[in-house]
Amino acid sequence: MTPLTDGGADLRSRVARLSLEQKVRLLTGADFWALYPEPEVGLRRVVLSDGPAGVRGETWDERDTSANVPSPTALAATWDCGRVEAIGRLLAAEARRKGVDVVLAPTVNLHRTPFGGRHFECFSEDPLLTARVGVAYVRGLQGCGVGATVKHFVGNDSETERMTVDVRIDERTLRELYLAPFEAIVREAGAWAVMAAYNGVNGATMTESPLLRAILHDEWGYDGLVMSDWTAARSAEPAARAALDLAMPGPASRFGPWGDALVTAVQEGRVDEALIDDKVLRILRLAARVGGLDDAVPVSSVLTDTGPADIPRELRATAAASFVLARNEGSSASPGGRPPQTPPDASPGGRPPQTPPDASPGGRPPQTPPDASPGGRPPRPPRTLARGDGPPRPPRTRLADPTMPSLFSPLTAPGWAASPSSARTPRSRARSAAGAPRSSRLTRSHRSTACVPPGWTWRSRREPWAT
Repeated sequence: MTPLTDGGADLRSRVARLSLEQKVRLLTGADFWALYPEPEVGLRRVVLSDGPAGVRGETWDERDTSANVPSPTALAATWDCGRVEAIGRLLAAEARRKGVDVVLAPTVNLHRTPFGGRHFECFSEDPLLTARVGVAYVRGLQGCGVGATVKHFVGNDSETERMTVDVRIDERTLRELYLAPFEAIVREAGAWAVMAAYNGVNGATMTESPLLRAILHDEWGYDGLVMSDWTAARSAEPAARAALDLAMPGPASRFGPWGDALVTAVQEGRVDEALIDDKVLRILRLAARVGGLDDAVPVSSVLTDTGPADIPRELRATAAASFVLARNEGSSASPGGRPPQTPPDASPGGRPPQTPPDASPGGRPPQTPPDASPGGRPPRPPRTLARGDGPPRPPRTRLADPTMPSLFSPLTAPGWAASPSSARTPRSRARSAAGAPRSSRLTRSHRSTACVPPGWTWRSRREPWAT
């Protein structure tokens, strides 16, 4: 594990100075991207930020630009851990430039299906490649004193019902595929933070899962912070009894689930206060590692020597290194490096000249008179199509909600059903009188995550941004 400059005994003494209300307050973000400061223990505001392909910072403003790093899939395609570690150092410099202490990356879920909408954030479908590249990424980032957040722990590989799916995984598959990248990064790179996913695994949602304590704490000896994905913490007591340390975003009065509810649960003995102390200790440990505590020297403050003028060159070189080209050695026109062989009677284009056996002297095939047809049959009389002839057209459709486009079918999208349109125009009445099929419109028949993004409620409120 990465050693702490600020010792554990000092961190525990700081925790002991806080009241229960102060400790619980620290367990939820102060706002969308930051943790609460606590002057009583010398804790300043600690800032988190996306993400896997660059450091956004706290602002959503096109005037505050960021270095656009090649996608993690491209980074893995380089098969170059040294280059990926250099990108980690570059991201650390970007983070410090933007006042960010902890980057919410890397994403080490696996490309298990081409329909995964966030696969651009992931490295590979291969757990070994993902693990090696992830270790290099975290070493580069944390070697410069900026925290990495390995996410999304674990099994968050499905696009359908991403926020609510319960993934059933047997023990061997879980360990050899899905947990393998997390284990390598925790054990070898000493990750400072892990993000618990939205989904469940084998019956328990990950922010309340026994895997957090059994695997991370007990088996791997993880001493870092476990934070929730944004709004993934859904309960006060089960999440508090699990090894979840930080619920994001905040404040708790808006996003929950802790705050006053957790204070009451501790006071009434339903949640052990020792669990709260351990969570606060891990938050202070993360702050110490990134230089967020008074009198605590960050683990490392040595940033990359890549200057602003060098960043575009580094990014272009990394993108170029991710390209995979198939080529022949030697000549590109012939296998084995031998020059291509041209038949002696070949034309300059490489093909022998073709002359139709019945060609005319000018090289053109003989022309058939316009009033003759092959085989001596009389020519077919021209056919004129009147309006309405031919196969019937499929009914026209339109979406009941223009903001929900049909992506999967020219007529209906999953979760929609065609029904007769109640809006009858003069043209549609004329078509109906002529026997043409009526137009239809699409109405909502049932909830389908293929149409409604996971976490959105149909024509109601929507969940905040997912990280």
